Amino acid sequence: MNEKRVYTFGNGKAEGNAQMREVLGGKGANLAEMNLIGVPVPPGFTITTDTCNEYYEVGEEKIKELLQDEVMAAVAHTEALMNSKFGSVENPLLVSVRSGARASMPGMMDTILNLGLNDEVAEGLVKKTGNPHFVYDSYRRFVQMYGDVVMGLKPVNKEDIDPFEAIIIDVKHQRNIILDNEMNVDELKSLVKLFKTAIKQQTGKIFPENPMDQLWGAICAVFDSWMNERAILYRKMEGIPAEWGTAVSVMAMV
Repeated sequence: MNEKRVYTFGNGKAEGNAQMREVLGGKGANLAEMNLIGVPVPPGFTITTDTCNEYYEVGEEKIKELLQDEVMAAVAHTEALMNSKFGSVENPLLVSVRSGARASMPGMMDTILNLGLNDEVAEGLVKKTGNPHFVYDSYRRFVQMYGDVVMGLKPVNKEDIDPFEAIIIDVKHQRNIILDNEMNVDELKSLVKLFKTAIKQQTGKIFPENPMDQLWGAICAVFDSWMNERAILYRKMEGIPAEWGTAVSVMAMV
C-alpha cells in the first residue's frame, strides 16, 4: 500500500504525471500531465485509487482520519495558488469534485460543482460579483446536485419525478413562468431553502453548511459510487476489476 494518498497539482507543477493512471485514475493523471506541459488548468488534488480500496476495508471514519492531514495540506496548497480561502465570506474558494477510475466509466457519478457555498459565502459572493442572480442560481444548483449525489435524494424509480425538479416546477407555477432562467433572485433563494428542507424531511439528514463537511461528504460519495449497482454492472460488462478502485479529483472553480 502506497502511504501517499493525495497528489497535488497546479501552477505548472504536479506530484503526478500521465504514467500514473493506475494510481491517480484517468482524470487525475491527465490533470497532472496538463500542468506539467503548461496547460493552464485550475489547481487542486487527486486522492488515489488505492484509497478507494482502503475505504472499503476500514470504513468512512477511519479513512477520514487517515486522509485528514494530507487533504488539509492539499486544500491549503490550492488556497495559496488561488489566493482565496475555503469557507471565506470575503474571498471564497469553491471547488468541483469528480470521480475518475483508470478505465473510462461514463455516467457513474455526476460532478459536484461549486462546493463550498453556504448562506454566508453566497452573500459574500454577491458583494464580490454584484450579480445575485448568478450566485443564487449557482447555489441552488449546488444544493440540488449535492442533495442528489451525496445525500441520496433522488427518484425511487424511472417513473417518479425528480424531487428537486418537482419543487422547481411548483415555484415556477406560482408565477406562471416556464423556463428556469425566468426565476428571479427571491425565487432562487427560496429554492435553496426548499431544497434543504426536502433533504431533511426525506432523508433525515441535514445539508452540511460547513465547507469541509461538504468536501468529506463528496469524497466519500465518490468512493461509494464505485460500488453502486450501475458501476458493478458496467464493470462486469467491460471486464474491469473491482480492485482497480476510483480516484477523487478536487479542483478549484474559476
